Amino acid sequence: MRVTVDRELCVGSGACEMLAPDVFEVDDDGAVQVLQAEPDDTDAVRQAAQQCPTRALTIED
Repeated sequence: MRVTVDRELCVGSGACEMLAPDVFEVDDDGAVQVLQAEPDDTDAVRQAAQQCPTRALTIED
């Protein structure tokens, strides 16, 4: 699994960071950054992508 973020779509809601804090972090600019592009906790990452209000997260299997 590989996860990416479209920072232009991101509104910094923090849902992804709350669900997978080892993988996502909202930075000082208010947009999420991916800390692990190929994460181990795939369930949390998939849930984070589903919860993203702007669909800024993309998962490739």
